[in-house]
Amino acid sequence: MTACALWGLETAVVTVEVDVANGLPALVVVGLPDAAVQEARERVRAAVRNSGFEFPLRRVTVNLAPAERRKEGTGFELAIALGILRASGQLRVDVTALCLGELALDGALRPVRGTMPRVRHAATHGVREVFAASANAGEAAACGVEAFGFASLREVVDHLEGRVRVASTPVPPRAAAPPHPVDLAHIAGQETPKRALLARALESILPPLDDAEAIAASAVHSVAGLIDPRHPVLTARPFRAPHHTASHLSLVGGGSPPRPGEVSLAHCGALFLDEIAEFSRSVLDTLREPLEEHSVTISRAGGAATYPARFVLVAAMNPCPCGFWGDADRECTCLPEQIERYRGKLSGPLLDRVDLRVHVPRVPFERLRHDGRERSADVRERVLAARERMRVRLAATGRRVNADLTVSEVKRFCSVDFETEHLLAEAVSARRLSARGYHRVLRVARTAADLAGSDSLRAEDVGLALLLRSDP
Repeated sequence: MTACALWGLETAVVTVEVDVANGLPALVVVGLPDAAVQEARERVRAAVRNSGFEFPLRRVTVNLAPAERRKEGTGFELAIALGILRASGQLRVDVTALCLGELALDGALRPVRGTMPRVRHAATHGVREVFAASANAGEAAACGVEAFGFASLREVVDHLEGRVRVASTPVPPRAAAPPHPVDLAHIAGQETPKRALLARALESILPPLDDAEAIAASAVHSVAGLIDPRHPVLTARPFRAPHHTASHLSLVGGGSPPRPGEVSLAHCGALFLDEIAEFSRSVLDTLREPLEEHSVTISRAGGAATYPARFVLVAAMNPCPCGFWGDADRECTCLPEQIERYRGKLSGPLLDRVDLRVHVPRVPFERLRHDGRERSADVRERVLAARERMRVRLAATGRRVNADLTVSEVKRFCSVDFETEHLLAEAVSARRLSARGYHRVLRVARTAADLAGSDSLRAEDVGLALLLRSDP
């Protein structure tokens, strides 16, 4: 029988070997099973009996090969049960499909996390059929294989032996694009901050997911158990907004077995941290690696799990604890040390990784009555046009967007004239920009030029990038 092991998003095909021999009745599972796999012995024993079969009163040995890597979770139980029935002669046909599912004591088949990455991996190793719980069949079908969804162990056996023919599951349709509650046209004033983008309106101008991004993002949600069985492939880019009380485990992932955190659930989308200064500084500093490496590796005694984490970080905070620092009409009541402690939640290395930093002043009453000048739909068209320019320009590099450019590629694609170089030199000196900050300014300037439809990098593009990188 064939199953598939999962560590983070890393997968491996597992061969489930079963031997039924003379000896004292026992069911032994070897091959580095974790506690959940060991507990499967009693579930499998009860499920086999309660499905109308006989559990062999002999010594049953189950080997999960290869044995050098730990096996975690409940996804092996269907394969183990079918292997026992085949070895004991109660199942008379060979099973070539990938078998995924947890068994209930009455023989019902339950869904498991991570079906999508498991099936994708197995498909690259020649697997063309998948047997899974009905709730997981749509995920499997979306991976390009023939998927069959079953309600119970008995139904699987009846299908294999031809007594009942279960139809394969069609590829589920994509869900309709969700409505956007905030449109840029609803935001009065704030024209400069809009260039950096006000947070809640971000969803309305994000470009659609392409097929590769949709599968990659959906795989993370599959591992987290957040997939909608009716529409397993995500339609819209993820937009995650955790509360400021979130722990570092919930933000970057962890636990045993490791689960993806908010930074990975936001893969190919956006992570919004409202009131970012209320987050713990130690929690915020865990963002530094995923922002730089676009992935998170969680190490445990049994191995390491790596999750992708390529996301847009958007954050909002008050200028001080009372919220009135810099206000023209209200006096700030905070002491200097309170303001310093409040802003100190954001460390220098973390701020250095934030490309756009904009102060948002209070909007006068008379401007609140007027909508913004542009709708999100109009801005989204410019975003799509800019991304197409990037795609054409970066096609030979394998990059998607300007944010992915390496240092050498920044030098190649973000060259400036002497006057603009002088402007940059003054900014680096006056603001004490790090090398990372310097290259980030150039990437933002290149994006500003793409949004403006310009092939060359102009002084005004660099000036805008510097304007949008003000100190907090």
